Amino acid sequence: MPRSAIQRSALEDLLALRNAVLDNRFKWGARLDFLIKSPKNKTDYQSLSKRKIKAILTTTQPAAFQDKIVQEVLFMILEPIYEARFSQKSFAFRPGRNAHTLLRVIRRNFAGYLWYIKGDFSTILDGMKVGLVISALMRDVRDKKVIDLIKAALTTPVITSRMEEPKKKTKRKYQKKRVLAEDEPKPDPYWLDTFFGFAPEEAEKIPSWGHCGILSPLLANICLDELDQWMEGKLKEFYRPSKSDVIWNSPEGEAEQGNTSWPEFVPTSGPDKTRKMDYVRYGGHILIGVRGPRADAATLRKQLIEFVDQKYMLKVDNESLPIEHITKGIMFLDHVLCRRVVYPTLRYTATGGKIISEKGVGTLLSVTASLKQCIKQFRKLNFLKGDRDPDPQPCFRMFHATQSHTNAQMNKFLSTMVEWFRYADNRKKIVNFCSYIIRGSLAKLYAAKYKLRSRAKVYKIGSRNLSRPLKEKKGSSPDYHNLLRMGLAESIDGLQYTRMSLVPETDYTPFPK
Repeated sequence: MPRSAIQRSALEDLLALRNAVLDNRFKWGARLDFLIKSPKNKTDYQSLSKRKIKAILTTTQPAAFQDKIVQEVLFMILEPIYEARFSQKSFAFRPGRNAHTLLRVIRRNFAGYLWYIKGDFSTILDGMKVGLVISALMRDVRDKKVIDLIKAALTTPVITSRMEEPKKKTKRKYQKKRVLAEDEPKPDPYWLDTFFGFAPEEAEKIPSWGHCGILSPLLANICLDELDQWMEGKLKEFYRPSKSDVIWNSPEGEAEQGNTSWPEFVPTSGPDKTRKMDYVRYGGHILIGVRGPRADAATLRKQLIEFVDQKYMLKVDNESLPIEHITKGIMFLDHVLCRRVVYPTLRYTATGGKIISEKGVGTLLSVTASLKQCIKQFRKLNFLKGDRDPDPQPCFRMFHATQSHTNAQMNKFLSTMVEWFRYADNRKKIVNFCSYIIRGSLAKLYAAKYKLRSRAKVYKIGSRNLSRPLKEKKGSSPDYHNLLRMGLAESIDGLQYTRMSLVPETDYTPFPK
């Protein structure tokens, strides 16, 4: 917004905060010396006693509002500088890059790799040594004020002790929960709660160091960028093109040099084949694909262990960096990378214009969503029980919500799942499975709620997608059932994707270079 649009009092507060930072008077986490306050904070600090002031200073309340403003400004200054310098191989905590970008890059670039090294360095995100962060920053940032400010943010202790005041115990009266009316505000978005239960482990950890809440993910990428640059050097070192190979034999090692009629087709490995390697990083998790003998992958792993120990003082062993063959199926971001061996007929023109057709052998990279992982997460959320033959369980948490609200919540969840599995080969199957579990779970819930005894009875009244009202409204006319039977009664949004044909196809559009 233009400066003229800011209210005078807010502008004065912001200028006071800026001057405090420039004159080195700004202190991180100084909770009572407010230069600018959060609009939510209504405390009048003048009228507080010493005991109350001590209680405020030592509570686990979030960082002061002014801290967040200073962090945000530092972030706005540093991010454009570093974004241009970061490696193309890192994908987490960056604008315009997310888990989907990574899955598409894997689909485009990782066909033909036989050995995979998967590593988890996410313990680095728990807390990096201050010296390492500052030295990584000082390679590019020369401004002493910025360095001192970030150093102070990392070294100032965060107060987390709590002053507990004895509370008088009061007996709670039993209150019956009531069903919310259509126009009443609804409780927490259950669908979002449920979706976050499905978060892949690679995306669960977001760094937050000291008073650097907003800055931490950027600082983590700055520190781990050295690993990316080191790995990029190794990729160039490892590359050995082969004249007899039909793929990756150009000086740049471009995948486009392969069989153009079938871009994903890749010949299998052998001594006369091109040796190549690729690498991606998502947060603290890395994935390396190696095309060549397993011994090469083992050598690289040894060098990687030494580098991480020397650079980040992180002890990792061979067990935490397993080397797995593509046939085992590599799990990354809850998608399984595996290969399908294919025997296509290759036709090409030999010397003298003679057309030769011969049987080839190759592999196609398959990126599929993990059904096993889905079942595991659903079981954690009490949606189902059983392993071999999953049986839906009623989600009683939605017992007191109306049918339309419950259906709407689950539809949002299913829409989000459809979007998340957009690039999975088995998108239709996995979304249809999620829809089946949720539909069975809701049918059991409605059977218990409306005393209908069985799922079959619920489907008979509410139809296959539970879109018809299961209970008539009070004071409705006698012909309500007839209207209901004719489908003229006010309909409720039915559950989506009850048939596999309704689920959208997998998105196979190639990732732009």
